[in-house]
Order: sequence, then C-alpha cells, then structure tokens
Amino acid sequence: MASRAKATILDIAREAGVSKSTVSLVLQGSGLIRPETAVKVRKAIEDVGYVYNRGAANLRKAHSNVIGMVINDLTNPFFAELAVGMERVFQAAGVVPFIANTAENPVRQEEVLKSMMEQGVAGLIVSPARGTTPGAFRRIEAAGVPVVFAMRRLPESRIPAIAPDNHRGACLATEHLIRKGHRRLAFFGGSSDLVVYQERLGGFLEACEAFAIPVADRTIVEGETSRKGGMACLETALAISEPPTAALCFNDAVAFGVMLALRKRGLEAGTDFAVVGFDDVAEAEHYSPALTSVAVDTAGLGERAAHVMLKMIQSRTTRAEDHIGAVSLVVRESSGPNRNSQVGDAA
Repeated sequence: MASRAKATILDIAREAGVSKSTVSLVLQGSGLIRPETAVKVRKAIEDVGYVYNRGAANLRKAHSNVIGMVINDLTNPFFAELAVGMERVFQAAGVVPFIANTAENPVRQEEVLKSMMEQGVAGLIVSPARGTTPGAFRRIEAAGVPVVFAMRRLPESRIPAIAPDNHRGACLATEHLIRKGHRRLAFFGGSSDLVVYQERLGGFLEACEAFAIPVADRTIVEGETSRKGGMACLETALAISEPPTAALCFNDAVAFGVMLALRKRGLEAGTDFAVVGFDDVAEAEHYSPALTSVAVDTAGLGERAAHVMLKMIQSRTTRAEDHIGAVSLVVRESSGPNRNSQVGDAA
C-alpha cells in the first residue's frame, strides 16, 4: 500500500481493484457507480489516506485559495474578534476563508477538519476544542497541509502556535490586585486540561508567591469559560468561610458573569469585589462598570496567524516559529480603589 504522503488515484484503484475512471466517478459522487463498488472505493480512499493527500496536492499546485478557520467558540466575542483579524488579511490576499465553529466539541472538530480536507483547503488555522488530543492532527500534518494553532496549543505538538504571553498577563493582573490591598484572591474559570489555563493560573500563582499570599488565601475555582461559568465560580467562592475579595478571571466572558452574579446579590464590581478579566474584548470598555482586563491585541494576533499561514503556504512548509504576543493591563473601574494606601497601586 502506498504511504499516506504519496497516495494517488492509481493507488486507490489498485487497492480497490477498480479502474482509475471508476475512482474518479466515486470522488465526484456520481450515481453511475454500483453502491457496493462505491463502498469498496471509499474504504480504499480511507486506507491510503488520499483525502488528506489531495489537500497536500492542492497546496503544491496552488490550486486551492481556500483556508479553513476552525474556532472553538464563536459565541465568545474574543474569538469573533480574532476571526475578524484573520479574515481581514486573507481577503486582502485574495484568499477565501472558510470558517467553522466547533463549540468546544472535539468530535465536531474532527468532522469539520475532515470536511475541510475533503474540500482541498490549502491550510488550516485552528483554535483547538477542549479535549483535543495531540494525535488529532497527525494525519493532516503527514499530508503536508500547514496548520497553525491560534490562542491554544497542544502539549507535545510541533504545530506552530500564535498566542499572547498568558503567564505574564496573569502575573501583571494579580500584582495589580495585590497592590490595591487585596490579600484573599481568587482565580475563576477554565480547566486544567487546557495549556492556556496552566499558563494563566501559573502567572496568578507566581504573583501570589512573590507577595507572600498564603496558600489558604488563594481560591481557585475551575469552570466554564463563559458568563454562566463566571456566575457559578462567584457563588462557589462566596460560600467559603473567608471568601476572596478580588478575582482574576480566565477571560472576559467569565468576568462579565462574575459581575452579573455580584449585581444579583446587590453588590457591585469595583466597590464590593474587585474583578479583572483577560483578553480585553471590545465590550470590556463599555461594560458597567468598565472592566479592568489584560489586553492581548486580539485582532493583531488574528492577523499574525493569517500572515504566518500565508507564508507557510508560499514557502511550501509545515514549519514556523511560535509567536508569543505582548500583553498589557488596561485598568478601569472593576478593580476598584486602593484598599490599603500603604501598599500603593501598580497601575
């Protein structure tokens, strides 16, 4: 059997014991082929990996000007802004972006990737869904189709990733809260199976260590990375005997949920409980109270991912350097006033 990287229609024909023209008709979805023959040919296609090599062939011959954008959660405004940044670059380059939302479902993601490969995309930009395994992209890599990860990377994967400096951003945000005078701190949202969660939580813990915040005064609550998740995290944290007075949230969506839950309790972010988000989506500035957040230049990261992809296609390579984007803390109302004038404010 031919290797996956070199499979051709002739390989499929040999594997299935049919003619090349029969294989072509099956690929075109012709109704002229007997069902049992079509089943045999489709099995051979899967066995030799031709679908994926068609993508590689399109890349080599530059027949495809379609690039797949596979996003884990387009209901999160952050990822919508990221996609807009990518699309802007692709449209200027005359490339057609084909976008799909996986809704954090790795099974749906696999279906989307398979479909895009069947369409012969020239490359893929993916923000992997929760639960994605490193092996999920091996067949695509073997086919020579370039892949770039946006915002999320997978452990032990060689696929290039475009992401912000999550660790530093979380460290800056936590220092800000500590310098405001807070000593009982929380980290809300996200889950330990995500590399980005480990990076952001790591920055939070590093700042706590640097300012000698006792382990007992650090509350870590995992949860959905959504408004609903933020609301649940706050309820959990406020139920403990000595609840936190401030929280760094996994992202802005979680922070908005925390602020909603506070309001339902008759409390206000900034006044009664300090809240800091991560991503600085457009809504953060206009929320009430305005949300303090770690800015990551969302659209810029999307543009960078698109430029890296175009360069990989033009260079006919599947390798590129990771890019770690700069971050900054944008201080607004939700982190509140100084609680301790002796500590000072890092803002």
